[in-house]
Amino acid sequence: MTDTTAQSAGTFDHSYDVVVVGSGGAGFATALGAIDAGLSVLMIESSGKWGGSTAMSGGGMWLPNNPLMRRAGVGDSREEALTYLEATVGDAGRSTSRAHKEAFVDGIEDFVVTAEKFGLTFARSTDYPDYYPELPGGKIGRAIEVKPLNAKVIGKWWETISAPAGMPIKTDDVWLLGRAWSTPAGFVRGAQFVFRALGGVVRGQRLVGIGAGLASAFLHAAVLKHRMPLWLNAPLEELLISDGRVTGVRITRDGQPLTVRATRGVMLAGGGFDHNTEWRRKHHGIDGSPSGNPANLGRPTELAQQAGAAVELMDDAWWGASVAATAGHDPSFIVGERSLPYSIIVDARGDRFANESESYVDLGHHMLEHDKDGAYWMIADVRHARRYLRTFALDPKNNKAMRAAGIMAKGSTLAELAGRIGIQPARLQATVDRFNGFARSGVDGDFGRGNSAYDRYYGDPSVHPNACLGPLEKGPFTAFKVVIGDLGTKGGVLTDPDGRALREDGTVIEGLYAAGNNSASVMGRTYPGPGSTIGPAVVFGMRAARHMARPDA
Repeated sequence: MTDTTAQSAGTFDHSYDVVVVGSGGAGFATALGAIDAGLSVLMIESSGKWGGSTAMSGGGMWLPNNPLMRRAGVGDSREEALTYLEATVGDAGRSTSRAHKEAFVDGIEDFVVTAEKFGLTFARSTDYPDYYPELPGGKIGRAIEVKPLNAKVIGKWWETISAPAGMPIKTDDVWLLGRAWSTPAGFVRGAQFVFRALGGVVRGQRLVGIGAGLASAFLHAAVLKHRMPLWLNAPLEELLISDGRVTGVRITRDGQPLTVRATRGVMLAGGGFDHNTEWRRKHHGIDGSPSGNPANLGRPTELAQQAGAAVELMDDAWWGASVAATAGHDPSFIVGERSLPYSIIVDARGDRFANESESYVDLGHHMLEHDKDGAYWMIADVRHARRYLRTFALDPKNNKAMRAAGIMAKGSTLAELAGRIGIQPARLQATVDRFNGFARSGVDGDFGRGNSAYDRYYGDPSVHPNACLGPLEKGPFTAFKVVIGDLGTKGGVLTDPDGRALREDGTVIEGLYAAGNNSASVMGRTYPGPGSTIGPAVVFGMRAARHMARPDA
């Protein structure tokens, strides 16, 4: 950090009211809020790809008591939302205080209404439950997402989006598409998806949904309609400070150093540190198998700490289970496939250790607690492969690579499969026999798989008596190596309810804000519902913009 007394006299290369570091959901929400207030905004992105982890994600935003629910007459309330947050998140540190929870819930309407004013069109994920719907205040249908849109409206910007591909899919399609050829409802949704995609092609459109759609809608609103500059390959190098206030940034753009003044504030929305192996080893004790943006290296958080910011939750992440990566391919984060019948997940000894259908953050925590360094395997019989869409096994080239790397194995019998993955056949058979008994009775007596509405959301209702349980009886049997994955890290800068960075003593670092995975999460060590990463990111980004626009900011 640098004292900028000389630069405050007007020697900055550029000057804006707000400088946003990062181009994901938190950054764009900040930008829209600032633009709405008449402020000038510059967005900088360290990599050559914009959209961050948001563009790579499912694109859902968990926003309880949101305006779309009220318009549809769906019952929810501020009190129920806060009751649920207390039941799930509880007290996990300063970032999860009651004031932070209230700021999140109370900021939802402003974000949704403002985004709609800028042209974003949202839809409810009507069938998607909270991840603990049986707890006090739990609901179904609190998440929202953008409707698929024509990405051609963003022109050449599409060529540099961080999303791996674009499809006209919604998060609320995924649970049914997984069983598109095994249940009538799945078949209908699959047909709807196909006709939606073909309709776009016939009309000459590039329809995209989920994270790519959300990022495209944000960019269209801020960059194209309101001419906000977005600079790629412009990494943040330093926070510039004068008299204890952050007054701007030093960046590198096209290899040239530049200083940019920020008269109202600098927003750190550059993601977590999921791809920083050194930090992962230090804070998590593992190298990590991240599915987030490769540009998430933790530099903004590091610079904030140098400026005196406190951090929290650095030892946690948005954990989950992933099929191990092969050369040239990322790990495959698995969600719905874990809940579908005819499959289990076992440890290196061949034992089950958790409810495979539970929320991914819970499963990730259980994997860490059970055996941080051990191997895990997802075992399935042939019906799992024949009946369900498995996103991690769609690419024939990657399947070949997984077989060659020992990540995928097959056996005509369980004993043969066990030998190929290094598990004692008798022990794996005993595990499967016990599970099969639970499947036939409909009650998982060990871990309660299928007891929650969240578990059953991704299950197969044609399988009785439990939609998440199906006996492993029919060969050939398949095993996929599963590792501890994540959607991003959860720890970062401690902020107040308006997104202002705080020192360890609780005082504010004037002019410095943080949101998204650059900040310590209001969700603490859990994951209350679908979109609990992007939901708070956009709400606190908007709240920060509102604070920057205040005359006394």
